[in-house]
Amino acid sequence: MRTAAVASAGIAVHTAVNARLLRTAPPARTVPERVSVILPVRDEAAHLDGCLGALLASAHLPDLEILVWDDESTDGTGLMLAGWARRDRRVRALRGGAPPAGWLGKPHACARAAAAASGTALVFVDADVRVAPDGLARAVLLLRESGLDLVSPYPRQVAHGLAERLVQPLLTWSWLALLPLRAAERSPRPSLAAAGGQFLCVDSTAYRRAGGHEAVRDQVIEDVALLRALKRSGGRGVVVDGTDLAANRMYDGWAALREGYTKSLAAAGGGPAGSAAQVGLLGWLFVLPAVAALRRRGRGRAGDRAAGVVGLLTGIAGRAVAARRTGGRSWPDSAAHPVSVALVGYLTALSWWRRGHGGVSWKGRPLPTDPHRRRPRGGS
Repeated sequence: MRTAAVASAGIAVHTAVNARLLRTAPPARTVPERVSVILPVRDEAAHLDGCLGALLASAHLPDLEILVWDDESTDGTGLMLAGWARRDRRVRALRGGAPPAGWLGKPHACARAAAAASGTALVFVDADVRVAPDGLARAVLLLRESGLDLVSPYPRQVAHGLAERLVQPLLTWSWLALLPLRAAERSPRPSLAAAGGQFLCVDSTAYRRAGGHEAVRDQVIEDVALLRALKRSGGRGVVVDGTDLAANRMYDGWAALREGYTKSLAAAGGGPAGSAAQVGLLGWLFVLPAVAALRRRGRGRAGDRAAGVVGLLTGIAGRAVAARRTGGRSWPDSAAHPVSVALVGYLTALSWWRRGHGGVSWKGRPLPTDPHRRRPRGGS
């Protein structure tokens, strides 16, 4: 227990260091290049107006195009998109058939839209993201001033209701607490890659040199896979601060959150053993100390209880630091950190159970039962 407490304290310190090192975008000014925004949509009628309205309100971008790939929507998304394209010539409405064999829907949509893009900077955005008026310009300026080939401005995560407030903050906490940001920028190691497909800005030449989304066509977590492909081709990239650049509410309530996480968590672990190791390590660091701290006096060693209190408090402190740095609720939500970690452990187990029983789908399409299958390098 004492080892867990020391490790938890070290992670809290690392979180605070990363909070200071996290790259932020420069002030907005005119962007002197063509910027292509790529928006993949499938049944996004509830989000399309808000997303496109925000994108078209972007300032400091005199040469902007927005390419929207409608991936066989059935809910009126196509009609709404056609209306936007008629009203504003910066919007290009694109549509094609189902993804070919071996492709997942989102990588296919992104690849097809990117193939039609003419900008020197490509910005990938999800439909549930609301970009600030200066968000696109500042993201592109950060890409150029940093000298990186890819930056992923992580949007401020909007969470309502108990389930969202328990789980969603772990997205930003995880990379801010566990990823050495400066080393991640320089290292080609796949394990040091973090990116968010909600908002991702990449140099077009580097994107195509890495193979674009074709290189990650069968990957459920295509954003991280794209950064890894870019690193393999000699590029560099990292997650950056997007708190003031965009906001994102990924899931509306427990049911949507459960479906979204069970879609992706199995793919995040590197295999069943890797997922089990991740969940076990996080439980040891952040759940067991809480159990020890809350144990009644007289049961177990007093030293274990004291170490548990230290581990619990440092875990909460690290979570609070991450929340304050990224625009989240630091209190009282951070106090539930052990519960949040335990809930993600449950969702990971559920994700693997559904994979094993062929019950994972997303937006009406089944996902592969083996999220880590590999095709031969260079194959199609």
